[in-house]
Amino acid sequence: MNLKNRKTMWTEKDNKLTKTFEFENFTQAFGFMCKVAIEAEKMNHHPNWSNVWNKVSFELTTHDAGNTVTEKDRKLAEIIDQLA
Repeated sequence: MNLKNRKTMWTEKDNKLTKTFEFENFTQAFGFMCKVAIEAEKMNHHPNWSNVWNKVSFELTTHDAGNTVTEKDRKLAEIIDQLA
């Protein structure tokens, strides 16, 4: 999987951790989403995300903590980075 922006950092703004990953094509982006989905389900912590062709964008926040960034979001962000 060739990730075009591997060094981009997560941004914390408006009580969300955000990041966009860009891949070479839709198949790579969707495969990445499938891997993230499995890990998010294991954590019972599901991201707000979107996919447009080769880009996958995330907004991580903890809904049951009043829509703020918590350790759960930071852990999921770390896992997402490892999967990329």
